[in-house]
Amino acid sequence: MKKVQKPREHILTLSCPDRRGIVRAVSGLLADNGCNILDSAQFYDVASGVFYMRVHFVDETGGGRELPAKFTTLGEQFAMDWHLRDAGYKPRVLLMVSKTGHCLNDLLFRYSSGLIHADIAAVVSNHEDFRALTESHGIPFHYLPVSAETRATQEQQLLQLIADERIDLIVLARYMQVLSPELCHALRGRAINIHHSFLPSFKGAHPYAQAHARGVKLIGATAHFVTDALDEGPIIEQDVIRVGHAMSAKEFTAMGRDVESVVLARAVNWFVQHHILLNGDKTIIFRWARRRADGDPHRCIAQPRDHRIAARAFARHGLAFPAREHPRPRSRRAAQAGHHALERLGGFRIDGLRRTQATRPAAWRDQVDAHGFGAFAQGRRGETAAAHP
Repeated sequence: MKKVQKPREHILTLSCPDRRGIVRAVSGLLADNGCNILDSAQFYDVASGVFYMRVHFVDETGGGRELPAKFTTLGEQFAMDWHLRDAGYKPRVLLMVSKTGHCLNDLLFRYSSGLIHADIAAVVSNHEDFRALTESHGIPFHYLPVSAETRATQEQQLLQLIADERIDLIVLARYMQVLSPELCHALRGRAINIHHSFLPSFKGAHPYAQAHARGVKLIGATAHFVTDALDEGPIIEQDVIRVGHAMSAKEFTAMGRDVESVVLARAVNWFVQHHILLNGDKTIIFRWARRRADGDPHRCIAQPRDHRIAARAFARHGLAFPAREHPRPRSRRAAQAGHHALERLGGFRIDGLRRTQATRPAAWRDQVDAHGFGAFAQGRRGETAAAHP
């Protein structure tokens, strides 16, 4: 039996001065060339007047071969900075590390497990410590020692390796050397660093010891693009973890390393899947645009804002919020509609004067668990109108 060739998928990212008709022009061009949009996300930055867009689409008829030329014309019309990429292509990644290996180990594990849509082409280090670990994953290890006297030569060797291996992304996985301004400019927009503190606090050496000395209650990590301004590049991702006064500086460090690994992995995944657009000294992260792997558009991941609104509404009325695998409200409007429906039904009042939770919460909880909050809210609207005209 002849194998049916799967239609190719592509990802379009663009930015341009905002004006009427951008979305219609893009979607119309895709439709006219036999392409079907799988997901789309856009954002208008009021401060700069720039419109950003990411479109993931499938070429159902083969007409996508004409798209680069046609987007060139469209780009000139709207003054677009656009990029069209094959969604199936795995970007080639170079990892750089010094003597602290938790981020390197985490990325290599995710890569070997198929959790990163990328091809790790090589690992570079100024120490030999992680040669065995790297080569155990079948990845070439390049030892490039560096000193103040040899920095220029070492960076030239690095740039040559990047060119020879056709590297798309350079990841500083705790590479503890300051890059020269010339190298930073050469790698602009394609080099990511993980900073072992929650920027802009506690820069420099021993940030967790600094945090411990100050008695902080939260520690974290920051993944950002590399620039010649040390640790001040556009921020991609940040996360924090709560700590307490009874913990030692060593425990701070151990917990902080876990956060660093997770934050860096997120940043790498978003980069290789083209979810990041630069906006001056900031980034636009279209991280919630992807559909679920099962392809069901009604089971997509909700916006965090919707999740919080819905969760607070349920908690206020003693109802269990549905588990992650269930559908979610797909917009804030749907979440708020469900919120108000719950408050008007069964004696619930927004002012909290009557909160009789015994009037049918069990039946509602069953419906929520089975169908999700959005479906539950929509299904109760008729009864709400009849019971409370």
